[in-house]
Amino acid sequence: MVNAIIVMGVSGCGKSSVARAVSEKRGYRFVEGDELHPQANVDKMTRGIPLNDEDRWPWLDKIGRVLHDAEINKNPVVLTCSALKRTYRERLRDTTGGPLAFIYLKGSAELLNTRMGQREGHFMPLSLLKTQLETLEEPTGEPGVITIDIDATLDVICEKAVSGLDQIKQD
Repeated sequence: MVNAIIVMGVSGCGKSSVARAVSEKRGYRFVEGDELHPQANVDKMTRGIPLNDEDRWPWLDKIGRVLHDAEINKNPVVLTCSALKRTYRERLRDTTGGPLAFIYLKGSAELLNTRMGQREGHFMPLSLLKTQLETLEEPTGEPGVITIDIDATLDVICEKAVSGLDQIKQD
């Protein structure tokens, strides 16, 4: 059984909505990864300045500790994290200490632009979507990854995610 699940992708792909829905469906704890960012990262992104690796490592380490605790204590968690680069995902896999599943929410730049343009009250401005897409290294061929196209309803996306998790559990 996978106790640690990350819903990943660029800003605007629906990580929080999907993670919340999957956590409710599975009876797992939900953790919003954005809330684990240090205030300096939030301030930087609010000003439209993209994060670099040095900004992200402490945040990823904090996420890794949550995942590790979920694995050690057998207290399943669904957590949101952009996890844009393979090196980030590898670090999270190493830190977790057990199976780690990624639900990768994939969408076109046009759809993501539309969604981010309609979103209110989030610190990530639309201007940073381009840099996130440029930074993104898709997790194609990586272990424990479920890729889901976001051009569907939340219910359909959630159904695909849960079905994919059941497949990982059986492997």
